[in-house]
Amino acid sequence: MRVVATFPAPASSLRADAETGSGFTMTVDSADSTPPAGLSPRETVLVGLATCTGMDVAAILAKKRQAPGGYQVEVEAETAARPPQVLTRIVIEHQVSGVVEPKALHRAIELSATRYCPVSAMLSRSVTLEHRYWLRQAGQPDREELVVITGPDRSR
Repeated sequence: MRVVATFPAPASSLRADAETGSGFTMTVDSADSTPPAGLSPRETVLVGLATCTGMDVAAILAKKRQAPGGYQVEVEAETAARPPQVLTRIVIEHQVSGVVEPKALHRAIELSATRYCPVSAMLSRSVTLEHRYWLRQAGQPDREELVVITGPDRSR
C-alpha cells in the first residue's frame, strides 16, 4: 500500500493532493482553511473507519441473508482540547432500516468491531470506540443498542 502527498507551491501550503497506489486521488486540507478545499486529515481517518466497518457489516448481513432497505454509518469523534488534539472517543452508529434480524445485525457489528475491520483495530489501540446500532422496522418501535466498546482499556 502506498500514498504520495504532494503540497502545491508554496510548500508551506496547508493543502495536499494525495494519490494512492491504486491510482485514486484526494485533496486533504487543514481544518483551519477558509473555505476548505478537501477533507481534514482527521476526517479522512473517520471516513476510513465508517467505510471499513460499513463494508464489513454489509457483507456479513448479506451472508446471513439479511436485506436492509437502507444502511448508513454515522461516526462522531471527540478530540483532546490541547495539541495534538488526538481523537479521544469515537461513537460508531450503524443506522439500518428494513427487514433485518436484530441478532444478526448485532453479531455483524460485533464481528466487524472485534475481528475484521483493520481501521477499527488500529484505532482501538489508542481510542475508545463505542459501536452501536439504530434499527427502524415498519410496524415496530425503533431499536437502539450498544453492541461493544473497544479500546485501550477494553479487551478485544
